[in-house]
Parts: sequence; structure tokens; C-alpha cells
Amino acid sequence: MADRVHIAYTVLDGLGGNRRVHAVKGVCFVARRGEAIGLIGSNGSGKSTLLKAIAGLQPVESGTIHTQGRPALLGVDAALMGDLSGERNVILGGLAMGMPRSEIMARYDDIVAFSGLEEGLDEDLDDHPAAGPAAPPARRRGGLSPRPSAAPGSPLSRPLRTYSSGMSARLRFAISATARSHDVLLIDEALATGDARFRRRSRRRIDELRAAAGTVFLVAHAHAAIRETCDRALWLEAGTLRMDGPADEVVAAYEEFTRTGATPPSR
Repeated sequence: MADRVHIAYTVLDGLGGNRRVHAVKGVCFVARRGEAIGLIGSNGSGKSTLLKAIAGLQPVESGTIHTQGRPALLGVDAALMGDLSGERNVILGGLAMGMPRSEIMARYDDIVAFSGLEEGLDEDLDDHPAAGPAAPPARRRGGLSPRPSAAPGSPLSRPLRTYSSGMSARLRFAISATARSHDVLLIDEALATGDARFRRRSRRRIDELRAAAGTVFLVAHAHAAIRETCDRALWLEAGTLRMDGPADEVVAAYEEFTRTGATPPSR
């Protein structure tokens, strides 16, 4: 539940001074277990900031956010390391999520399969043959290496820094969504990556989380993903909640606003 949440922070103004940015302004809503809720709105409307606040990564200036269970923001970017291979980042990401090594090993094959990286999906490692040397050999005793080691030439044997943005996003989604079930899963733009197979795979996983009485929040500029995945949507504009209702209705109202410039409804 979000109760009159206001989020503001200070940024440099480019002239040597500071200015306050009010990113989210008095937002209220209640999310129920089993719901999949899309967040839409113009760039800079506060969608990602609100997700971070729900995850506990962004402090609120006023108001409160209450959650049951531990929210997980999709993407373990802070934990993953560009110079490590994809396989070693799977282990690192799982550890960062609080999983014991034994659980990571048990789920490793499922995470890799979900990512599709070994199926050659979108396999554009910078599109350069010399994208960089393979990652250094994994440490065996107490190190990050899973079993078995990825085959030479596999994307999982390459450093993460050589991955395309889509490949990196898919690996982060696979770690976050496959490694563990979540009470509240927060997804920021991940379904815009990968091909149709990966998007179908992702939506099936979201349906599984909802069936297990989890709550899913999805930020996506691709409105088709919101319509197909979510039954409810929140429209944020300039930090305020303009509309909350069935996904089809909210998306249609937002699209009309972007076409005509009509004043968005206040709800």
C-alpha cells in the first residue's frame, strides 16, 4: 500500500547550484496479492522512482509504503560485475539475493535455460569478433564458479561487459525471476528485451508468480506488454497518479493523451 507518497531529491542544475526534483507527488494505491500491475507514463513521470521506493531502495520524503514480504526489484545490477563471465555472475547475483550456494547450484540450469543465452537468442556480443578475451578461469575452492563450466565460446563464458544490453537484461531477469519466488516482484522494462520466445517465457513466469499469490509491478513503454501481462495499470504523469483501473482502459486513455495532448483525467 502506498499512502500519500512524496519523493524528492536534490540534483545539480548545471550552473554550480542545486535544485529539488519532486519525482512522485502524493501517490496513493493499494496492491493486492495475485495482481499484476503495469506502470505507464511519459519519460520522467516517476515510474522507476516509485518502483525503487517500493523496493526500499529510495527513501520517501513523506507518506508511507507498506508491503507484506520482501519486495525484489528486477535486476541485480549493483552486484553483477562486467569483468566476470555470465556463469559466474549467475552465482554472484544469487548470493546477492540472499540465496545459499546449494540453492543457487540447484537452480543454475533453470536460470541459464530461462535466459536463452545458450540458445543463441539475440547473440550479439557487441557484434565484434574481438569483443574481449574470455573471462578468467573461475576459482574452484570457495570461488564463484558453478558446475559445470560453460563451454568455450558460449555467451556464458564471456565477460558480462561484452553482452548487448538485451542479453544483460535477460540474464538479470532470469536471475531475479527464476532464482527465487517473490512476494512482490518489481520489473522495469525487462519485457522489452529478447525475442518473442523470451517474452512468452517471461510472461509465463509472471503468471506463475501471480498464481503463487505474489504481486507483480511492471514498468514498460511497450504498451502491448502491459495489456498482455497486467490486469490493472497505474498512469503516472509528472509525478502524480492520473488514473488507476483496468489495464486496457488506462492504456487507451494514456495513448489518447499522447496523440491529442488532451488534459489527462484526474482519478
